[in-house]
Amino acid sequence: MAVRLPQRQPFVVYLLLGLTIFVFLLQMLTESGRFGRCPFFNETDLPACYGLKVNELILDGQWWRLITPVFLHASLLHIGFNMYALYVLGPELERHFGHLPFLALYLLSGFAGVVLSFLLTQSPSLGASTAIFGLLAAQGVFVYLNQKLFGRRAQAILRSIINIAIINLLIGLTPGIDNWGHVGGLFGGGLFALLAVPVYRIEGDELEFHLVNRRPQNRIWIASLVVAIIFGGMAITKFVL
Repeated sequence: MAVRLPQRQPFVVYLLLGLTIFVFLLQMLTESGRFGRCPFFNETDLPACYGLKVNELILDGQWWRLITPVFLHASLLHIGFNMYALYVLGPELERHFGHLPFLALYLLSGFAGVVLSFLLTQSPSLGASTAIFGLLAAQGVFVYLNQKLFGRRAQAILRSIINIAIINLLIGLTPGIDNWGHVGGLFGGGLFALLAVPVYRIEGDELEFHLVNRRPQNRIWIASLVVAIIFGGMAITKFVL
């Protein structure tokens, strides 16, 4: 049985890859110190200076630091690992979610991860792994809710996703890695997907079958609002307590 799958091109994945690599190039360019030094700490990496997750600066009103760390990286290996993961996980999710909903998934997963890190660790942090863990969780939820579509492969795919998440969380216990950010990304992306991921039924005739999403499209924006309110509310508690 031939099933026609969504044909969207992963434009948002390419946009995120390009933007993140561009920011990393700016980080490398400013490391020479020719463009000045950071007024907040002894550093010449100006994008990190103004975008790194630093709790004290967030509490001083620099709230944009709850999302900008997603576009910053500490090394070539760091960005290489995260962008490879985005390239592997992103296109399929974007094809099924759609362009803007996938962007919402990525940014809200990253935001959720930074918020949990903000609440539970004092260490500065940066990196797209918060968003990547959200994509991993979303992929798991997507496969779980569409097991009939994947058939016998569903259980193997789910085991693989769980194993990858566990291995990376164990690696995250290494000093210097923001594991709370990873956990927050998992929860943020998983919650978003649980509320909004497409749940398909197969329709068509003997010539061609296609997938029909049984969920209304507005669930995407409801999911975005729920994740934003939950993790935004969690961040606000740090300001008021």
